[in-house]
Amino acid sequence: MTVVFFIPGYLRTFTDGRSRIDLDASPRTVGEALEALWSLHPGVRDRIVTELGQVRPHVNVFVGNESIRFTGGLATPFDGDCEVSIVPAVSGGAGESGAAGGKHAELTAFRG
Repeated sequence: MTVVFFIPGYLRTFTDGRSRIDLDASPRTVGEALEALWSLHPGVRDRIVTELGQVRPHVNVFVGNESIRFTGGLATPFDGDCEVSIVPAVSGGAGESGAAGGKHAELTAFRG
């Protein structure tokens, strides 16, 4: 199994400038995958989770196009190869009439 992490700009200082990290590991959950990421790049941990081990409110984690906030949090299971995106929360904008389309638009904009 391969897990690919997409790293936002503000965290690349802690990943040697890399925007993509490929893990050759077999984590069963998002939490296990993040632990593997942190073993390689420990500075990322405190920027993603709180001291209690919960994902920070201003950080969104997606497996594919699904936010882990709605799929089981850090216990979200993996099925085969996975792409995990770490996305900082963004607020503001044009309002409801000019909204770009919710979480999928935010993820698409992040990945380019």
